[in-house]
Amino acid sequence: MYKILNKRELTTNIYLMDVEAKRVAKSCQPGQFVIVRMDSEGERIPLTICDYDREKGIITIVFQIVGAATKMMANLKEGDAFHDFVGPLGCASELVAEDIEELKKKNILFIAGGVGTAPVYPQVKWLHEHGIAADVIVGANTKDLLILEKEMEAVAGNLYVTTDDGSYGRSGMVTQTLKDLVAEGKQYDVCIAIGPMIMMKFVCLLTKELNIPTVVSLNPIMVDGTGMCGACRVTVGDKVKFACVDGPEFDGHLVNFDEAMRRQLMYKTEEGRALLGLEEGDTHHGGCGNCN
Repeated sequence: MYKILNKRELTTNIYLMDVEAKRVAKSCQPGQFVIVRMDSEGERIPLTICDYDREKGIITIVFQIVGAATKMMANLKEGDAFHDFVGPLGCASELVAEDIEELKKKNILFIAGGVGTAPVYPQVKWLHEHGIAADVIVGANTKDLLILEKEMEAVAGNLYVTTDDGSYGRSGMVTQTLKDLVAEGKQYDVCIAIGPMIMMKFVCLLTKELNIPTVVSLNPIMVDGTGMCGACRVTVGDKVKFACVDGPEFDGHLVNFDEAMRRQLMYKTEEGRALLGLEEGDTHHGGCGNCN
């Protein structure tokens, strides 16, 4: 059992939990995720690791209520425990494998949208701990939906907050802030964007135009977390990938976002899943290769 040590509501329907998971905390890296279950019969929920403390054996997760399982999860209290807390899963951020001295020579930009701020934070924090200051753009629809602003401010080189309605920080989409920064003379060697699929799509369209290599995290489309369900199947370049086993990070300029978003809508219904299975054949599932 994995005890919940701390729980707090960050904003409406978005919660943070610190969970005692010593083995996961010992080996996880920024960019990876865990799968949690509340009981032996519960739904598997993949969640990106937001933070970790190796000495205390604590993993921090952030989640948004989007269905029955996450609604039940939000009702858990400090002192309650998860039946399963499996991880670390997925591939770590590419930054972790790079030479630190080479990273210090790069101008790195992170763009976070909504709950995507949670998986961006550990990467920015990891860079900060290694003496690397990255710029961060954090966007939300309104001021009330911003999360982890103080935590991000403590580790970012420069933090730019923007709201769609102009209620806080800069006004407009994250793409507008990127345009403004470039117009002001900022130059970036790489961009890491995490957030809603539609946000990542338009960030990638802009960064391709600006000739900025871009990495995206496709954790928003994961369901089962093992490649077996076929939910996170995505075309990257001319290859079929699965976000949970091949990612979750990919070259954003090669991701077919339109196909991925179409699949998201279709996957929600039994008829849609059946049609996808028919269209995709043996590539529908990443783990088993079959669609029963």
